[in-house]
Amino acid sequence: MFDPRTDRSGGQAAGSNASSAPRSACGAEIDQATGQTLARYAADYPKGPHDQPQSMCPAFGALRIGLRMRRTASVLSGSACCVYGLSFTSHFYGARRPVGYVPFSSETLVTGKLFEDIREAVDKLADPEQYDAVVVINLCVPSASGVPLRLLPREINGVRIIGLDIPGFGVPTHAEAKDILAGAMLRFARGEAEQGPVAAPRGGPSQQPTVTLLGEMFPADPITIGALLAPMGLAAGPVVPTREWRELYAALDCAVAAAIHPFYTASVREFEVAGRPVVGSAPVGVDGTATWLAEVGERAGVAADKIAAAQNAALPTIREALAKAPIKGRITLSGYEGSELLVARLLIESGAEVPYVGTACPRTPWAEADLAWLESKGVEVNFRASLEQDLAAVEAVKPDLAVGTTPVVQAAKEKSLPALYFTNLISARPLMGAAGAGSLAQVVNAAIASKSRFDTLTEFFAGVGEGANTGVWTATGQAPWADAQGRAA
Repeated sequence: MFDPRTDRSGGQAAGSNASSAPRSACGAEIDQATGQTLARYAADYPKGPHDQPQSMCPAFGALRIGLRMRRTASVLSGSACCVYGLSFTSHFYGARRPVGYVPFSSETLVTGKLFEDIREAVDKLADPEQYDAVVVINLCVPSASGVPLRLLPREINGVRIIGLDIPGFGVPTHAEAKDILAGAMLRFARGEAEQGPVAAPRGGPSQQPTVTLLGEMFPADPITIGALLAPMGLAAGPVVPTREWRELYAALDCAVAAAIHPFYTASVREFEVAGRPVVGSAPVGVDGTATWLAEVGERAGVAADKIAAAQNAALPTIREALAKAPIKGRITLSGYEGSELLVARLLIESGAEVPYVGTACPRTPWAEADLAWLESKGVEVNFRASLEQDLAAVEAVKPDLAVGTTPVVQAAKEKSLPALYFTNLISARPLMGAAGAGSLAQVVNAAIASKSRFDTLTEFFAGVGEGANTGVWTATGQAPWADAQGRAA
């Protein structure tokens, strides 16, 4: 059912002829500095069976993070068509800040004038009254051409300058581009904190040891996690990626960092350098919550009786919520957000059968607990899953519901199978604690129950858009390739 040419971690199988030398999209040799960046990306974010992203442009992930931060300017350097698409997508998803753009021509790219234009734009933006940081992102063409953002000043007028290469040929998914920017910001903030006092969070420092949460999540989830931690004398810290620069200092000043999304490799590295322990998984379902609370408590030095008290306070409520919102049906699950394994755990504890989980993200040490739990339930977990592998799983399993990316959903519906888009309809819901336990049942059960509607629609539209019945019809009952009598022209 799945591609045997790749191992489960998404790495290329032995015998593959992938070149080890960094190259641009057009095959040209990359300059040394850019090559080092791409080599680091290759180590942090190993590629899978596909060497190009199969979802949206990876730079969208970093751009999204920058646009969501207060007092942060985001500037793109790349082809106009790419910048248009990224700007459109960003504002489609609710960005409230403008996207900066430094255009270029063949002449400015080749002569180095593009870098001078970027430097001029950064100088104009670096107003400490408006911004804490300016983020400049090289897209494919400037990255491949070696436009040296590393030569930009670290600060201008007290405003931090962060330049990043995020080309489609070097970063596998937009989810991991979030980590690239978050890791760069954490590294910068850690250096500042090592030099002396830094700004406190808006609400002041926490009075309790905190647990920093790695990965974007539903807004209610950090609140739920805070309630779960309270019996242990711990509090939920900032969510990384943060919404403001000063939150980075508080994030680093934690007792434990929780890799809720396990692909934040660069960010985890900064916490480890800062001497902070990192735990994987998340408080989802009964088993996940019990294990997560125990590990967090142990890493934070919490006494065993307090850990037990936290578990005893949370687990009965979660168990009751799951019992009140059962899910019955066979479901295949795939996506590129990084929370696929957590969602699968919750679906299974809700009563669903989940034979296949595919994630576009790589296998990391912080996904191992979820992987082991899912495999113990008979689930096939595929890291760095390709679209072709996800589609093959739907074809083989013939589920009652296919949860996946847009092309997976489209392919499933063409087969009269109910399907839900993972990003907007599943991952945009609470997952943690009792709130998460009952959050999926309504939408999932409603989708499974819609099978008869799909059968009716398939029967009604049978043959439409297939074979000769495709294209634009110029008159009722007459195809564009036929004459007035309906005969082939």
